[in-house]
Amino acid sequence: MDMAIAALSVDMNAARVQQELGISVLKMAMAADNSAVEEALEVVESLDPALGNNLDVTA
Repeated sequence: MDMAIAALSVDMNAARVQQELGISVLKMAMAADNSAVEEALEVVESLDPALGNNLDVTA
């Protein structure tokens, strides 16, 4: 009986550690996505608003 409780405790602890690791990795991925979006917005905001308004069709 004591061995079953000990094994259950070890299994529960391992599951908790795996869950915490998964959450940490997810948070890192979300932070990377947020920084990529911020960088893309900075690039878009820095573009000339008149860019692309004129089209030279003569060749």
